Amino acid sequence: MKLRAQLDSVLEKTLVVIMSAMVINVLWQVFSRYILTNPSSFTDELARYLMIWVGVLGAAYVAGKGNHVAITYFSEKMSPSNLKKTQVFINLTILAFALLGMLIGGVRLVYITLVLEQLSPSLKIPLGVVYSVIPISGILIIFYKILDLKKQAQ
Repeated sequence: MKLRAQLDSVLEKTLVVIMSAMVINVLWQVFSRYILTNPSSFTDELARYLMIWVGVLGAAYVAGKGNHVAITYFSEKMSPSNLKKTQVFINLTILAFALLGMLIGGVRLVYITLVLEQLSPSLKIPLGVVYSVIPISGILIIFYKILDLKKQAQ
């Protein structure tokens, strides 16, 4: 599907940008600490938040590619019809988690942290911005799993 390929491409580029920013940030942290002997105060926090974003967005990307961690011992022993039913069940379970845990729970988390005006200690950015990756990834996973279920129904 064309939309899926475009979304994959955007996610890939976004993850590359985040990883690049993380590498540059950590290099600056090491440089400022050991060469300038004046460690930068924001780099540790920024690295942590970038790692959160790359981890959660990366999980959505991997779920879309169908490359998530799987135990294949039992599925290799199943008949094709049982395997298809199991895959549908797995996709529905992932979809339910993405909907309830990531989208609904993530939106509530973002809302609460924004209402409470919680700021990160060094960067002074709203923590709701940091946590917004959770519902974003939830939407992406829901989209991917709906496409997977439609494909399995054919």
